[in-house]
Amino acid sequence: MSYPPLVEPAAGLSVDEVRRYSRHLIIPDVGMSGQKRLKAAKVLCVGAGGLGSPALMYLAAAGVGTLGIVEFDTVDESNLQRQIIHGQSDIGRSKAQSARESVNEINPYTEVVIHDVRLDVSNVMEIFAQYDLIVDGTDNFATRYLVNDACVLLNKPYVWGSIYRFDGQASVFWSEYGPCYRCLYPEPPPPGMVPSCAEGGVLGVLCGSIGSIQVTEAIKLLTGIGDPLVGRLMVYDALEMSYRAIKIRKDPACPICGPKATQTELLEDYEAFCGTISDQAMAAAQESTISVRTLKEMMDDKANFVLIDVREPNEFEIVRIPGSILIPKQQILDGSALASLPQTKQIVLHCKSGARSAECLAVIKAAGFADAVHVGGGVLAWAREIDPSLPTY
Repeated sequence: MSYPPLVEPAAGLSVDEVRRYSRHLIIPDVGMSGQKRLKAAKVLCVGAGGLGSPALMYLAAAGVGTLGIVEFDTVDESNLQRQIIHGQSDIGRSKAQSARESVNEINPYTEVVIHDVRLDVSNVMEIFAQYDLIVDGTDNFATRYLVNDACVLLNKPYVWGSIYRFDGQASVFWSEYGPCYRCLYPEPPPPGMVPSCAEGGVLGVLCGSIGSIQVTEAIKLLTGIGDPLVGRLMVYDALEMSYRAIKIRKDPACPICGPKATQTELLEDYEAFCGTISDQAMAAAQESTISVRTLKEMMDDKANFVLIDVREPNEFEIVRIPGSILIPKQQILDGSALASLPQTKQIVLHCKSGARSAECLAVIKAAGFADAVHVGGGVLAWAREIDPSLPTY
């Protein structure tokens, strides 16, 4: 079904704008009226990374009058494989500033507003209130639930996207007309259950596929054309080159958009709600974490320990701490590797940054290895503090 356009048309288009947007103007469904709505629109992109890159570029090219960017991170070399709004010369720079310069090159008629902050409960309502539509390009559950809840409370639609390895998803959440993100995912997954892109990887071009879908949905919502993905989840499998749509229904028991909603304001702590690591892992890590410098000292002193890397085999091929042996996390969590662990040596665990090894540490301690420890910061800290010649990812 169609929905009313989100914005009223701007007063007019200049001669230069008519020339620039001519391929839109000759589409009957868009025309002058639709293009003037895009000119009047204010769209906020949460994130200028993998999904935010194509979203910002195509929103600017389409003629959206005001683009907001919420981003506090800086450009890292590993970003360039998929975050195409940034370039080699932007490494180390603010992503928001880099993105603004790229947008200005694409369309000087688009005004760019930077929000160089970490989005949280203290600022989300004030920032979102300034825009007609939100495009969510985040990659963590805490921010996704925060974006959803703020949009529901402000009665604003938002376009959501998600990517992982070869798979992508996209939908439009608009509580006035359909379900919200909580209707699809009432609770976040258990800590450590769903790897991030930093842990599991992502095919770079997938960002363009899903980001383009998000912009298509944004244009439809702003101009009031077509049938947006309200109440539908689009699932894309790049390996099979297949798309399928799954119907999503509004959950009558949804705590924030259901008829008996109990949540009337933002939660105090979305990080705690989503639980980046379990309580058991947190407790184990608090009392049994060592630094990479302590690990180096243990190696130099030839201490009696075994160093276990709980990452995946492809990560182990990229970089490893000398002397480590590979036992992937799942083999520890499901108990299949416990019998092979030495009883006469201290067990030292590590992963990429410390989260996965903390989860494994809790399991190993529960299995009776009381003196087991894990390495805070993992292999990234080792490469940063001990051996800078090693690659990072």
